[in-house]
Amino acid sequence: MTVHLLGTGSANAGPDRTTTMLAVEHGDQLVLVDCGADAVQRMLASGLDPAVITAVVLTHEHPDHISGYPLLIEKLWLLGRTAPIHIYGPPSTLDKAQALFAVYDTSKWDGLPERRFHPVALEPGVKVLSADDLTVTAMPVDHPVPTIGLRFETAGGVLAYSCDTARCDAVTALADGADVLIHEATGSLAGVHSSPEEAAHAARQSGARRLVLVHAPYDASDEGLEEARETFAETAWGHDGDRIEVTQPKQ
Repeated sequence: MTVHLLGTGSANAGPDRTTTMLAVEHGDQLVLVDCGADAVQRMLASGLDPAVITAVVLTHEHPDHISGYPLLIEKLWLLGRTAPIHIYGPPSTLDKAQALFAVYDTSKWDGLPERRFHPVALEPGVKVLSADDLTVTAMPVDHPVPTIGLRFETAGGVLAYSCDTARCDAVTALADGADVLIHEATGSLAGVHSSPEEAAHAARQSGARRLVLVHAPYDASDEGLEEARETFAETAWGHDGDRIEVTQPKQ
């Protein structure tokens, strides 16, 4: 399993980061997570073919995570996508995405691919999708709107993604034994966001092997990670365009 960091910034990130978006690649599966900016452009820059996306997961309804949804659908149509597009997320998030798209007159967009929406219940460990040997489950996390973190499991490795969240036990459970934990680190704010130090505690408590920080604030730098690395040594900022192989350690 390979995860492509299409974007690693918060809603107010610096000039070298766009909003946090991921693409998870495994076998014939290509899962896009969020689209707060131009996800197609970022996928092309990462050497991926957006036209073969097998699923889109929208983690929550904030603009920096779904405002690029109409552009995503338009670009997939222009790329010649004809197969239905399967879209997963909390019910309120799917409602917002559909409302965004409805703003535009697409009545003359002949051949626009069907969008099939799959609401994800806000319950611990609920299955989002399963294909080949990839299983994706979700966990509600601590954010002001309904938000899900994600766990990707294959025979060869486990990836966990906190999405936007304050420090909470749900992330520890989500990342239990994960080979890679991708965790937001915008800055500590109760009920909203986490700091790098809080993300490091989640990684240590969950038994994760590696911690990659995303949703970075404008001033994110390695100089601010000393305390986090004292808690969890394998901590680093992710950067736009990073490619991470998710594998289990050799026995």
